[in-house]
Amino acid sequence: MSDDASGDIKYTPVSKIKTGHYIVIDGEPCRVVDLSKSKPGKHGAAKARIVAVGVFDGVKRSIIKPVSDKIPVPMIHKKEGQVISVSGDSVEVMDSETYDVIVMPLPEDEAIRNKITEGTYVEYWIMVGKAKIVSLKKTR
Repeated sequence: MSDDASGDIKYTPVSKIKTGHYIVIDGEPCRVVDLSKSKPGKHGAAKARIVAVGVFDGVKRSIIKPVSDKIPVPMIHKKEGQVISVSGDSVEVMDSETYDVIVMPLPEDEAIRNKITEGTYVEYWIMVGKAKIVSLKKTR
């Protein structure tokens, strides 16, 4: 296991990656949306073609790697917090355990975005030093 300067990252063999898993491509955490593996040929090892979408920027990225290689996988820290303020496209959330205040962008999902107001409890994820609101929690 290795720590990256931008957050917690571990390395997993490419052969263990499946659709729906999270990986890091070009320093950006991404969700795997398509995966195809070729069979080993006469002169080469089996390769995997991975297509993934950035968690924070929504950009589609693809890489081709030998199945025997290792690929960086972000550690996902799932946390809860309460929205303190909403201003423009950013939200201040106070963590429910540490009481730290984290500034993060409003979610892209309109259903969640429209329901975020001061006092709302949310679940957010932290990956490679970036935070993102993923869902609303029931009010306490």
